[in-house]
Amino acid sequence: MTTVVIIVAVVLVAALAFFLLRGRVTGGHRLQRRFGPEYDRAVARHDGDTKAAEHELSERVKLHGSLSERPLSAEAREAYARRWAEVQEQFIDSPREAVVEADALLAQLARDRGFPDGESFEEQTAALSVHHAHQVDGYRRVHTAVRGQGGTEEMRKALIESRALFDVLLADAPDEPAPTDRHETKGSATA
Repeated sequence: MTTVVIIVAVVLVAALAFFLLRGRVTGGHRLQRRFGPEYDRAVARHDGDTKAAEHELSERVKLHGSLSERPLSAEAREAYARRWAEVQEQFIDSPREAVVEADALLAQLARDRGFPDGESFEEQTAALSVHHAHQVDGYRRVHTAVRGQGGTEEMRKALIESRALFDVLLADAPDEPAPTDRHETKGSATA
């Protein structure tokens, strides 16, 4: 009888451990799917510690997950699209100034859509990463370029990559394409 109780207890403990571990793995996969490259960035920042990275990302979701993006008026959307086109044109003659303007424009657009104010870049990008994880890295690259890190080619690539976040923030709905000029190519010098 004692042997049966011990066997049942061991089986129950093993089953509990299995379900707890499975829940953690599933949660990790869910975060990895949701955050994509942002998940990898968090793991790298935590020196490979996936548990710490997943905790950080879960905290971001708790803090910013319920944020509702505010819609833009048609006039505001047109003004932002016009300003972005000016940034791209400015890049030809003044790459650094264009990148500075792109950084400020993205911060303002994010704020106008309801994300935390651009005064705290890390808080703003954390919130953006919860809702636009696949696009936020371009914004980080532009922000880094503003700090004087990288040459003209790095600035050009940063501006091109940041366009993805600009487009998704400019759109009214996540799947709606932004009403911007689409005849420039990815490899063009004007981003």
